[in-house]
Amino acid sequence: MVSMIDAAPLRRGRLFIVALMALFTAGAAVSMRAATAVHMRSEFLDPINKLNAGEMLGTVLGAAFAGFAITLLLVSAVLAKIGFRNALIAAAALMIAGFAIVACSSSLGVSPYTVLLVGMVVQGLGWGLVETVINPLTSAVYAEDRVSRLSILHAWYPAGVVAGALMGLAVDGMEAPWRWELAILTLPCLLFAGLAAVETFPPVSASTDAPVTPGEMIKATLQSPGVFLWVVLMMFTAATELAPGQWVDVALSQIVGMRGIWLLVYVSGLMFVMRHFAGPLVKRLSNVGLLIFSAVFATIGLYALSKANDPVSALLAATAWGFGVCYFWPTMLATVAERYPRSGTLVFGLMGSAGAASVYVVLPTLGAIYDNAKLAAAGGDAALAAQAQGAQLHDILTAAASASFRAAALIPLCLVVVFGAIAVADRMRKKAVK
Repeated sequence: MVSMIDAAPLRRGRLFIVALMALFTAGAAVSMRAATAVHMRSEFLDPINKLNAGEMLGTVLGAAFAGFAITLLLVSAVLAKIGFRNALIAAAALMIAGFAIVACSSSLGVSPYTVLLVGMVVQGLGWGLVETVINPLTSAVYAEDRVSRLSILHAWYPAGVVAGALMGLAVDGMEAPWRWELAILTLPCLLFAGLAAVETFPPVSASTDAPVTPGEMIKATLQSPGVFLWVVLMMFTAATELAPGQWVDVALSQIVGMRGIWLLVYVSGLMFVMRHFAGPLVKRLSNVGLLIFSAVFATIGLYALSKANDPVSALLAATAWGFGVCYFWPTMLATVAERYPRSGTLVFGLMGSAGAASVYVVLPTLGAIYDNAKLAAAGGDAALAAQAQGAQLHDILTAAASASFRAAALIPLCLVVVFGAIAVADRMRKKAVK
C-alpha cells in the first residue's frame, strides 16, 4: 500500500484543497444560521411563544450540532467502507437538502418549528460528514506535520464563517428575502462535491500511524481510558468556541450599537490568520500549553462580553475570546491523534461528536438563561409582554445578554484547571521516564 505522503505534491495539494473547500462551505453555513436566527425567531418562533422564543431558537440552532454529532459518532468507525470521496459527495447532498427544508419551513403543512428542527438536523448530518472526512484525510496526507496542517485546514472554517456572515449582512442590506442565503450556499456545496468526484483519494487506513480495523479501533479505544477524558474536554472546548458564535448576534445586536454578527466576522478573521501560526506556538508551548493559553483568554473574553455595552468594549472582548478559542479544535484533534494513534478515525469521530453534542445542549441552555434573565429584569411576564421600549428595553436585554455570557465563561474557566493538571502530570511522567 502506497502512502499519500509519498505521492506527488500537486496531488496531495489537490486533496487538501477539496478538504479546505468542504470546511469553508460548512463554516459559511454555520454563520448563515447565526445571521438568519433573528429572522427565524421573528417570523416563526415569536408568534408561537414569545416568552420562550430564546430557548426555542437555541434548540433550533443546536439541532444542526445534533446532526453533526450523530454523523461523526456513527460514520467515523466505518468510514473505510464508505471512502473519503463518497462521504464528501453525500455531505454536499445532505447540506443542500437541509437548506431546502429550512427554506420551505412555512409551506409544508407542518409546524414551522418542527420543520426548522428537521432542516437543521439534515444540515448537521452533512456538516458532520465533512468533519468525518477532512480530519483523517489531512492526517493521512500530512502525517509528518499534523498540528500545523490541521490548524491551516481549520483556518478555512472561520474563513467560511466570515464569508457566510458577510453574505447574510449583504442580503439584509439589500432587504432581500433571507432565504436567498440558503440558495447561494448550494453553489460551494456543488463545487466541493464536483472536485471530490474527480480526485483519487488515499485509503482511510492511511490516516493513522498504525492502521487498524474498526474492531481494533474500538478495542484500542476501550483499552485507553484516557481517551474519554479528552472526549469530555472536547465537549468543553467546543462549547466555548461554537455556542457563543451562534448566540452573539441574537444577544448583542440591540445592546452594543452594532450587529452582533460583525463580532463573529471579526473573530473569525482573527482565527483565519492565527491558525496559520499554530506550528511555531506548539513548538514553544507544547500542545497542552497552547490549550491552557487558549482557555485563559477564552474565559477573559466571554466574561468581558457579558459586560460589553458599546462597539469598542464588544470588539475588545471579542478579541480576547477569539485569541482563546482559535486553537482549541485543531489542537485537541492533533493531540488525541498523537496520544492514541491506534484509535484511528474512531477517536476523531468521538471528539467531534462530543463537541457537537455539547453545543446542542449549551445553546438551548443559553437561550433559557437569556429568557429567564429577561423576565427577571422586566419584572415578570406581564411587564415583558407590555413591550418595554427605549432605555427600559435596553436594560432588560443587557441583563439577559450579560447573564448568558457570564454562564458561558464558566466553561473555559474549568478548562484552565484541568489542562493545568494535565500539564503537571505530563511533566511528572517525563521526569519519571528519565
